[in-house]
Amino acid sequence: MYTNNGMQRHGSGNRSHSRPNNKQRRFRMSGHPLVTIGIPTYNRADGHLRQALESALAQQYEPLEIIVSDNCSTDNTAELVKSYGDPRIRYEKHCPGLGALGNFNYCVDAAKGDYLLLLHDDDVIDADMIESCLAAANYETGCGIIRTGVRTIDNEGNTLYESRNCVSGLGVTDFFIGWFTEKTAIYFCNTLYNTRYLRELGGFAPSYVHDSIAIAQLAAHYPRADVEEVKAGFRQHPEEQSTFAIKVKVWAEDFHDLLDLMVNLAPERQSEVQEKGSRFLSRLSFNRMRAQKSLLQKLISWFWVVHIFGYRYWR
Repeated sequence: MYTNNGMQRHGSGNRSHSRPNNKQRRFRMSGHPLVTIGIPTYNRADGHLRQALESALAQQYEPLEIIVSDNCSTDNTAELVKSYGDPRIRYEKHCPGLGALGNFNYCVDAAKGDYLLLLHDDDVIDADMIESCLAAANYETGCGIIRTGVRTIDNEGNTLYESRNCVSGLGVTDFFIGWFTEKTAIYFCNTLYNTRYLRELGGFAPSYVHDSIAIAQLAAHYPRADVEEVKAGFRQHPEEQSTFAIKVKVWAEDFHDLLDLMVNLAPERQSEVQEKGSRFLSRLSFNRMRAQKSLLQKLISWFWVVHIFGYRYWR
């Protein structure tokens, strides 16, 4: 479903990008936009990188390019990637490393595609994911974002739960509220970003919620396309929950900054977005607090979440 919110484009950026070659120009002339799948990676050659890369290579959609952006891995990532011998793959190793955010934004800078999917090196996408997204956008290049439903999977790839993308046809405010009321889920792996528009924002912001910030801005200022069906898999690691729990205060601050942005992007119903967003994002913050093992850590984190969102949202 293609949703046009009627708002104007905004912003300008200074990120450099590559010019399309003759083959890519021919694909544009045929009406099928080039799509880039960027896979930022670090030391996952013996982990899930192979599955992520093979899910990208299995896409039914053409034309497609795949960028594997290696953040100075010390394992055999280079050998693994080169073993596929697929001309659609571009492998770049960065030493010294760029850091996680720098690696994400390298994919933004290097992408030649009209749309970019940032696929973490442990996530996967269904073979028809890109085709479904472009079909929903009528193979046009004017959408800010194109999104699908998503499943959460464990280390072995078993499905833990699924979230369909039930916000088709909704305007930006109802799209935000749809996230707060769990009608959709926001992850990198179930979102195609318009590459040019994302560059105009300056790429991904230095925040724990950089994906959500970009999605909110692009959804507010450009048309959006939605696929209700689940087409991507976000991998949840047990150790990841402990990592999230370490910096609860930072997560809560970033969630609150995101909410301020979304409230400003929905001027006609600011109080509703503020209320529902505060309940949802404070709950995500408290969930990270509950993952902490130390009672003292939990008390300190509880204080910060209550201080940032207010006591009324504690439950």
